Amino acid sequence: MAGSTLAIRSKMAFTQLSTMSRRSMSTSQLALRAKALSPVSQSVSRVARRTYADAAPTPSPAPKPKKRFRVLRWAWRLTWLSAIGLTGTVAYSIFELRSPPDQSPPTHPRRPWSSSVRTGWGSVSLLKKLDTENYNVIVVSPRNYFLFTPLLPSCTTGLIEHRSIMEPIRNILRHKKAGVTFYEAEATKIDYEKRVVYISDDSEIKGDISHTEVPFDMLVIGVGAENATFGIPGVRENSCFLKEVGDAQNIRKRIMDCIETACFKDQTEEEVKRLLHMVVVGGGPTGVEFAGELQDFFNDDLKKWIPEIKDNFQITLVEALPNVLPMFSKQLIDYTESTFKEEAITIRAKTMVKEVTDKHIRAEVTKPDGSKAIETIPYGLLVWATGNAVRSVVRDLMNQLPAQAESRRGLLVNEYLVVNGTENVWAVGDCAIANYAPTAQVAGQEGAFLGRLFNTMAKSEALEKELENLSDAQSTAKGDEARNQILDEIRERQKQLRRNKQIGPFQYSHQGSLAYIGKERAVADISWLSGNIASGGTMTYLFWRSAYLSMCFSTRNRVLVCVDWVKARLFGRDVSRE
Repeated sequence: MAGSTLAIRSKMAFTQLSTMSRRSMSTSQLALRAKALSPVSQSVSRVARRTYADAAPTPSPAPKPKKRFRVLRWAWRLTWLSAIGLTGTVAYSIFELRSPPDQSPPTHPRRPWSSSVRTGWGSVSLLKKLDTENYNVIVVSPRNYFLFTPLLPSCTTGLIEHRSIMEPIRNILRHKKAGVTFYEAEATKIDYEKRVVYISDDSEIKGDISHTEVPFDMLVIGVGAENATFGIPGVRENSCFLKEVGDAQNIRKRIMDCIETACFKDQTEEEVKRLLHMVVVGGGPTGVEFAGELQDFFNDDLKKWIPEIKDNFQITLVEALPNVLPMFSKQLIDYTESTFKEEAITIRAKTMVKEVTDKHIRAEVTKPDGSKAIETIPYGLLVWATGNAVRSVVRDLMNQLPAQAESRRGLLVNEYLVVNGTENVWAVGDCAIANYAPTAQVAGQEGAFLGRLFNTMAKSEALEKELENLSDAQSTAKGDEARNQILDEIRERQKQLRRNKQIGPFQYSHQGSLAYIGKERAVADISWLSGNIASGGTMTYLFWRSAYLSMCFSTRNRVLVCVDWVKARLFGRDVSRE
């Protein structure tokens, strides 16, 4: 049985092998026949393909993309490229800010120079332009930061954090080519005869020496001005000012104190109305912007989280002149007043404050018929945002100089900002009287002008020294060729010296005025070519934001301010007291 099975299997295997051999043989024969007939088959296949191509329909070309989609595609690409470029620029700016270069020490052998400043607009603009390699620069200021004051009203309501508009002065000085000496101190007295500035350390922590003096060969005074009370009783004791970071923080606390006290149990209705009455004295840009910011704070956040105050909260703007924003055009003044009326902000024009107590204002009101009457205005918060007064250190210097005897508002200066009665003292900003409005724009341009002037003076001195050396070399030169070569260099240096000494006097270029009026609206009076462009509304508000953002001192400030704006938009302003 097993033998027969084995035989059957062997026979089947033999059959399969014979079949495979026949298949391989047939395959080889077919290949030889195909090779022999290949020219004929190829010609036939070509004819067939040509006939099929002629018979087949011609495919229609692919539709071209429409132009509008092409424009959108390019717009999208440009947007991406712009975003990448902006990101790269910001990243490089941050790296540059965080990586200050090495500095040469502040040991110039010829000229120490003292700047008695408060690190304001004029002084910081001067430091930005000044080549510190030519001078020994000493900066004296009671605050070690630069404050972007145009956005200070936004800090009072928590829209922007105060540190977002502060730039440490060390960041500025550390990026100069040569080192700059900084003393955080108050300049208490300037002795012009001795060429000395007396300074005092007013910090809470004091060392062994808290009073000393700083000598100078050249002095720039940029101490600004203090708040003017016009001799009105009670203003300094009962008002909140708006010039420094501490002022904004005090206003913030006072707003929430008034609100929380008004919500106190068993408070009378009359007292509630008084506590929730916020009075702003001064119809200039600072007063108008603060009133607008405060009303936004109330509309967007306060009445939402503290609804019990919504019927009694009130803002009043008091102005002695016939209208607010007197530096703007009549069209923008009317627009501001109509916007304030929509926002329920009361404007009390032709109202002059005569006395301030801890709870009331006594004011002289001019009625439409020209008659005057005394009114009592209760308040919970009083913000004083009007006028500048001379600081004591400036007043003391004015008393030392006979040429300043007739001045009352500050240091009189000539067209080069030199203080009248001096030769080596300059003044910039609010402490100088140069026939321009005391604004940050004026102070910034004055500081930049002085920076260019001092750089030119240093170059002129270097050229004069080179001319002296060339003159000595020419007198001892041997041969006509060497002497003529030195004479050519002397003529070239003399041309450069004449060009350097042709710097003109300071000329202010007004770029325009901006003010935020609340409800995401702003007014702008912008200089354009030979005229002005007056505009107001939401688009002007966007321009106001972009303009102030570009004016911020550094990339750090711009990023922080943008983050604060986004944070306030997402989460609202904080209604806590601190």
